[in-house]
Amino acid sequence: MIQSIVRGGVAGAAGTTVLNAVTYADMALRGRPSSQVPAQVMDTLAQEAGHPVPGEGETRDNRLSGLGALSGIAVGCCTGVAVSLLRQAGVRLPWWLGGPATGALAMAATDIPIARLGVSDPTTWSAKDWGADVVPHLVYGMTTYGIVTARDCAA
Repeated sequence: MIQSIVRGGVAGAAGTTVLNAVTYADMALRGRPSSQVPAQVMDTLAQEAGHPVPGEGETRDNRLSGLGALSGIAVGCCTGVAVSLLRQAGVRLPWWLGGPATGALAMAATDIPIARLGVSDPTTWSAKDWGADVVPHLVYGMTTYGIVTARDCAA
């Protein structure tokens, strides 16, 4: 079980790195700004927990930006662990289904809280907005699932 947890964490970290690279490439190509949604989610969660993020102005904004990025890394690594443990439990999807399913799981883990907290309403997103969310998560899923299942290919 420990090997599955480690493998999943490593796979999720690699997938998160690829997701970030695709996102930053999209920002560079289209000239779009970074999303403030992760910081807004962290701000809302901290407020609701009764522990508002300290500081004022730019200092507070920077803390929230860092917390938002860290939360994305945590979701990516935890999703990898979950997928690896599911695989160990016998859920064995083919790569063409497992990769997109892994990406969809990570996307749901981020988009559902966004909607539930009222930070953004995905039903109002444009096709470009959805593309900026779906494509990186698909690449995340393919990378993460590929690493989780790589040992099976080598055996």
